Amino acid sequence: MSQDPAERPEDAGDNSSWEQVLSSMLGPEAAAQAIDAMKQAGMDPAAMGAAAGLPSDANALAPLMQQMQALMRPDGSGPVNWRLAQDLARRTAFTGGDPSVSASEAEAVRSALQAADLWLDVATSLPPAGGAREALTRATWVERTLPTFRTLAEPIAASMSRALSEAITRQLSDAPEEFRAFGDQLGGADGMLGQIGQAVYGMQLGQAVGMLAREALGTTDVSVPLLSGAGAALVPSNVADFAEGLDTPLDEVRLYLAVRELAHARLFAHSPWLRAGIEDAVTTYARAISIDTGAIEQAVQSVDPTDPDALREAMSGGVFDQDDTPEQAAALERLATLLALVEGWVDVVTTQATAPHLPQAVALGEMIRRRRATGGPAERTFATLVGLELRPRSLREASRLWSLYGAERGIEERDALWAHPDVLPTTEDLADPEGFTARREQASTESSDVDTFLSSLFGDDDTGSGSADTERTDTE
Repeated sequence: MSQDPAERPEDAGDNSSWEQVLSSMLGPEAAAQAIDAMKQAGMDPAAMGAAAGLPSDANALAPLMQQMQALMRPDGSGPVNWRLAQDLARRTAFTGGDPSVSASEAEAVRSALQAADLWLDVATSLPPAGGAREALTRATWVERTLPTFRTLAEPIAASMSRALSEAITRQLSDAPEEFRAFGDQLGGADGMLGQIGQAVYGMQLGQAVGMLAREALGTTDVSVPLLSGAGAALVPSNVADFAEGLDTPLDEVRLYLAVRELAHARLFAHSPWLRAGIEDAVTTYARAISIDTGAIEQAVQSVDPTDPDALREAMSGGVFDQDDTPEQAAALERLATLLALVEGWVDVVTTQATAPHLPQAVALGEMIRRRRATGGPAERTFATLVGLELRPRSLREASRLWSLYGAERGIEERDALWAHPDVLPTTEDLADPEGFTARREQASTESSDVDTFLSSLFGDDDTGSGSADTERTDTE
């Protein structure tokens, strides 16, 4: 028998809305306990529902319920809710449309990549990387690159999630006794605090990847190949957007970007330690990450927990402490130097490969550098993940270093520096690219002198020993 609306308690509608939201987050039993705890603490669930702007109409409440269920549903994948990240990244990438790749566009991309491989053969001694040559939609770009973002992001996410959990636990410790008991039920590794940490970073990363998908020209826009295996790809819709307004035909823009894409692919295929070195720098930084817990606590206090967008925005900035440990500072410097050297080498090789074929090659190179210098998608994504912004000056200095060294010592010797991290230019070399060749020659001379000394020191003994052995053999 239905109850007459006039006979229901005055706050039934709001209370019902609040219970439904809590139930979607915690489950029916825990939600009932939370409502009881609020009442015992003198709080009015109806007022809280109204303050949060919760609608009393079931149809209006349904989208919020679905959003909260997605937010709080664990996916068992570690410190990031990757299901949520993937969903948000795809929806963000689709904002403004995601045109499908036509047959003619796919063929144009494959042809450009094929020509790019031939042009690169005369600009670098590194062989082709192999793998598929593809044209991707924005949504497909998200699917194909998310595994690499996962590798880069999880070390940071683990520290962020831990700090968020600690901040909320401290907030609960100052609450009434009933709330502290309720908080104990939520604070386990598999409880609400862990789910919130997963969800917050999942939203943050999903937003960043989705925005990058709308601007990424290929799969190397963050200086690291984002495909898990060998291969190269361009995003035709983004390439067309980039070319719009330039005084250069789309075909030339596509060819230039194809050369850059494959130059990255060759470099990382030839130097397998390079990807591992970048990932190790990120992990080292994350291991000692320091989080501004005060900023997190302020965000927790000031944001409506039923508003995922507000929670994500509150957590997206100002939570990294500015004072890094010496270990972190060294890791960030190593990472910044590696990325600058990668981009500088690719810039030089691309210019050499395209200059004989593309009249606007130099202008296109400058456009790419300006895009990076003004905070393009690569810088924003890395800043979101590790608080690092690539330094445009270092990129230009790295380009100059590779150009000078290649002109003085030749392409093969230039590219041979990627064989091992110990022979790569250093941060100090980037500060003085003109003196890099002289410093290397001096170091080589000193090393040769040491080898000669050691050879003479131990070689005489070996020679004497050998002569004695010969003499004894002759005597016998």
